[in-house]
Amino acid sequence: MIAISNLKLRPGEDERLLRGQAAAALRVAPEEIRALSIRKKSLDARRKSDIHYVYTVAVSVRGDEAKLIAQCRQASAAQTYHYEIPQAPPGAPRPVVAGFGPAGMFAALVLARSGARPIVLERGPDVDTRARQMEAFRAGGAFDPECNVQFGEGGAGTFSDGKLNTGTHDRRIRWVLEQFAAHGAPEHILWDAKPHIGTDVLVGVVRAIREDILSCGGEVRFSHRLVSLEREGDRLSAAVVQSPAGVYRLPAETLILAVGHSARDTFEQLHALGLPMRPKPFSMGVRIEHKQQTVDIAQYGAPRGGTLPPADYALHCKLPDGGSAYTFCMCPGGEVFAAASESGGVVTNGMSRSDRGGENANAALLVTLRPEDFPDQSTLGGMYWQREIERRAYACGGGDYRAPAQRVGDFLAGRPSAGPGSVRPTYRPGVVWGDVHDVLPESITRVLEGAIPELGRKLRGFDDPDAVLTAPETRSSSPVRIVRGDALCSPACAGLYPCGEGAGYAGGITSAAVDGMKCAEAVLRALRVPDGESAAAPTDPPAGAR
Repeated sequence: MIAISNLKLRPGEDERLLRGQAAAALRVAPEEIRALSIRKKSLDARRKSDIHYVYTVAVSVRGDEAKLIAQCRQASAAQTYHYEIPQAPPGAPRPVVAGFGPAGMFAALVLARSGARPIVLERGPDVDTRARQMEAFRAGGAFDPECNVQFGEGGAGTFSDGKLNTGTHDRRIRWVLEQFAAHGAPEHILWDAKPHIGTDVLVGVVRAIREDILSCGGEVRFSHRLVSLEREGDRLSAAVVQSPAGVYRLPAETLILAVGHSARDTFEQLHALGLPMRPKPFSMGVRIEHKQQTVDIAQYGAPRGGTLPPADYALHCKLPDGGSAYTFCMCPGGEVFAAASESGGVVTNGMSRSDRGGENANAALLVTLRPEDFPDQSTLGGMYWQREIERRAYACGGGDYRAPAQRVGDFLAGRPSAGPGSVRPTYRPGVVWGDVHDVLPESITRVLEGAIPELGRKLRGFDDPDAVLTAPETRSSSPVRIVRGDALCSPACAGLYPCGEGAGYAGGITSAAVDGMKCAEAVLRALRVPDGESAAAPTDPPAGAR
C-alpha cells in the first residue's frame, strides 16, 4: 500500500475525485489504482479565500509500488498497525477494574478480550439511567451525588462533545478509534483530524462496549463503590466495596484504579492508607459562550455555508506578568452543561451532540495553576480549592444548582451583569446574573481580565461584550497524581495500578483509553498462578447487590 499526502478538495466536492488526484500524483492511469481509502482529512481555513480539505489516502496500485513511491514526493509506504492483545494465563485470578470511564472501559475491554474475565466496579448507574437522571436534573429535578456527569457508566466523557483528538502519539490510538467505530461511532472518526462523536451517539457506543465486555466473560457491577483497599504486607489482597445491599470484601490480587478526576472521597481514602500521592498542576476558570456564527465568521471570513462544519478554535496566551490562559474542550454548536458531583457545589462543563447544531459555541477558558499557587499546600490542597470555589458558586447561584453568569463586557468593566445581551446562556437548570469575581479568586480573575482582550486579538469576536461567562470550570483535570512506577504499579501496593485522568496520567477520552490499555497490558504481564495451585474465585457481593 502507498500513502499519498496533500491531496485537496474544496468543501462539497465529491471525494471520488481523490482517485484521479492520487493517480496523477503517482503518474499512473486511474484504473491502475485497485483500492483507495482515506487515512486523514483536515480542514485548512488559514486563507479565507482558499478554504479546502487536505487528505492523506492509502492506495493499492498495480505494478511496482516501491518504484512509484521513489518517484513521487507525496508518496510513502503506508503504515499499518495491528494491536495484539496478550492472553491471560489459564486459571489466573480475575483482575478488578474500579471505574468505568474511558480508562476503566478500555482496560476492561482488553482484559476481557484476553480471557481474564475482569470484574468492573462502577459507583454510578448504567448509561441509560444516567441520561434520564441528568435530563431530569437539568430540568430542575433533584441532584444525585452518585449519578451525574462525573459518575456512572462512560464517565465524564460520555456527556461532553466526545472529542477524540489528543496531543499524544501512541500507536494504540488507532485501536481506540477502531473500537469506537466498531461499537457504533461514525466511521469518519478513523480519519478526521479532529474526530468527535457527540453525546447522543456516545451513549449507545458506551452501552455496546459494555455488552462486548460481558460477552467475553467480564462482569460490570453498577452502583458498587470502592471504599477501601486491604493489603498483606506491601501487596494488594482485597477491595472493600459499598453496594446497594451493603459492604462486602472482594479478594483481589490486581486492581486497576480508574476512578476519574472527581472521586474525591476515594482520593482521601487512598491518602489515609498512605499510598504515595502528590499535588499536580491543573487549571480552573469559566465557560465562555458565543454565538456559533461569531466563531464561523472569525474562522471562515463569512457566515458558514452548508458544506462547512461549525468552526472551532484553540487559543492560548501568556501575559507579561507570567500568567497564562488557554481554551480547552471547545464545543461548536454545543451547550454549557451542569457537571457537579457533590451536593452543594456548582461545576460547569461543555457538551455537543453529533451534529453540533446548537446556536451557541462554548469553551473552557482556563488559567494554569501550579501546586505552589494552591492556598492549601497539603497533598490534596488543589482538590480542596476546587471544592471551595464550587461551594461559593452554589451560594452565589442561589443554592439550587443554578450557575453564576456574567457578560464579558461587564466582567472587564468590573460591574455585575443584570441579564443577557445577544448571547443567551445554555446552562440548565439556569443562571443567576452577577459578578464571577465573587466566585473565583483574584489569582484567576486577574489573568482572565488580561487574557480575554488578548485572545480577542487572536480570534475576532472572542471578547464580544455580550459573550457569556458561566462559572466555575474546575474539573479540567485531576489536581493530584497517584504515584506509580515503571511497571505502572503503585510502589507502596503491588497489584494496584493507578490509571487514567483521576490518577493524573491522561487528559481526555483518547489518552485515558490508551492509559487503560497500558495498565491492562501491565496486569496481564504480572498475572501468574503458582504451579500446582488454582486461583480462588472472587467473593460474590451480597444477594441482590449486582
